[in-house]
Amino acid sequence: MSVDAYRKKHEITIICPGREAPSPFMSFQSTGFPSEILREVQQAGFKAPSPIQAQSWPIALKGSDIVAVAKTGSGKTLGYLLPGFILVKNLRHNSRDGPTVLVLSPTRELATQIQDEAIKFGRSSRISSTCLYGGAPKGPQLRDLERGADIVVATPGRLNDILEMGKVSLRQVAYLVLDEADRMLDMGFEPQIRKIVKQVQPKRQTLMFTATWPREVRKIASDLLTNPVQVNIGNTDELVANKSITQHVEVTTSFEKGRRLDQILRQQEPGSKVIIFCSTKRMCDQLSRNLSRQYGASAIHGDKSQAERDSVLSEFRTGRCPILVATDVAARGLDVKDIRVVVNYDFPTGVEDYVHRIGRTGRAGATGIAYTFFCDQDSKYASDLVKILEGANQNVSPELRAMVGRGGYGGRGPRRWASSNDSYGGQGAYGSQTRDGPSFQSSYNNSSSGNQYGGAPSFHSSSSNNQTSGAASLPASGGSGEGLSFHDRFYSGNSRGGDRARSRSPPKAVGVSNW
Repeated sequence: MSVDAYRKKHEITIICPGREAPSPFMSFQSTGFPSEILREVQQAGFKAPSPIQAQSWPIALKGSDIVAVAKTGSGKTLGYLLPGFILVKNLRHNSRDGPTVLVLSPTRELATQIQDEAIKFGRSSRISSTCLYGGAPKGPQLRDLERGADIVVATPGRLNDILEMGKVSLRQVAYLVLDEADRMLDMGFEPQIRKIVKQVQPKRQTLMFTATWPREVRKIASDLLTNPVQVNIGNTDELVANKSITQHVEVTTSFEKGRRLDQILRQQEPGSKVIIFCSTKRMCDQLSRNLSRQYGASAIHGDKSQAERDSVLSEFRTGRCPILVATDVAARGLDVKDIRVVVNYDFPTGVEDYVHRIGRTGRAGATGIAYTFFCDQDSKYASDLVKILEGANQNVSPELRAMVGRGGYGGRGPRRWASSNDSYGGQGAYGSQTRDGPSFQSSYNNSSSGNQYGGAPSFHSSSSNNQTSGAASLPASGGSGEGLSFHDRFYSGNSRGGDRARSRSPPKAVGVSNW
């Protein structure tokens, strides 16, 4: 397949003004990765790089900064880890003096999953790594740092705590990754991120991976990255759902939800993994108690202790407890590849959260099914939901279309880039709430110009190389030769219904919790 045909097939858009974009690696053999890394990839059962991997790897290996905008479950983790491995092997820093690679992640769950991948694929290359996250004792994490770690995966809050203790140095960090950047800003971590970055050398390579591309993410990208190459998978100007997921939206009433949920669960093969999303912690506990009598179910939400969350997720992964009832703490970062069905028992506080919830299934090229119960009180989201369904070539029921007319103003208000979710530790406009979902609504506002982010400026000129009309891009904050000099320096080595009452507890400090 030609390069143009490959990019067209996988909806890859590249924005790199004044430079020629490297051709994607369409096979693992074309990457030039060391044999031990290729062996790990083959043993994992991967047949070919995912689109985000294929296009981001050659850019990263040239030493350029990258912004990668791609949906969840698209293989972003290996997209930034494997080039980081190559850099570690070439630089040969003393890991006791600090990490060479630093990965920042919004949640403890996502951080540990990244760490698992780093261990799995870096073991044969003798690359050491450790994970720093809140909700766990600092002692073992500090001992890991003392022994030395080439790669540190961390949540911003815990890393700042350890930096203030003087127990880790970031002077050697040459490769900085911001994973799920939109979610970190959403959770109010921007001050912590900026504080961390100040301790990393300016002459570094920075990679930002994000599922959405709103104005706030563009701003921090323009501040932290130098002359980046932007890789978009799919249409970043529209919120889209994974087309591998069959979506069933059922207009129903609160009283009918339980009966319909039982029917759906009875239709599944024994042992099939199912995740059920609720809006409140109380409903999570109630549903899990009712379902555990017959199916085996556990609940996970922000009031659970760290040990309880670990135990629940372990049983879910292994299949000992195949049904997980969760609030939005599991809407992002939960990567269990064999989840067959997602059920939205309660509709979330916007279609963006809907897309992330159903994205727990249909991962890594697999297919999945999502059932959503949609009630009268959710009608303000009907218009946006219909657009999501139509964009993914899904059927839209007449009942749902009928709700569009009485949906009011729509479900997309101004985004508040701080979560009111007490389990995440974000401090939103309303303080801590009983429900785990964020208080903001999605920021995808329609406009006649087609730019749903309102007045966001266009940073690159229209003559940019490989830039399609209307695609948003980044400012060039540095000279065009800086990426090359980095390459010369570092890479030239050896080769809603239900109960939603607000809590009366005061809001927590931003970023204190990593859930």
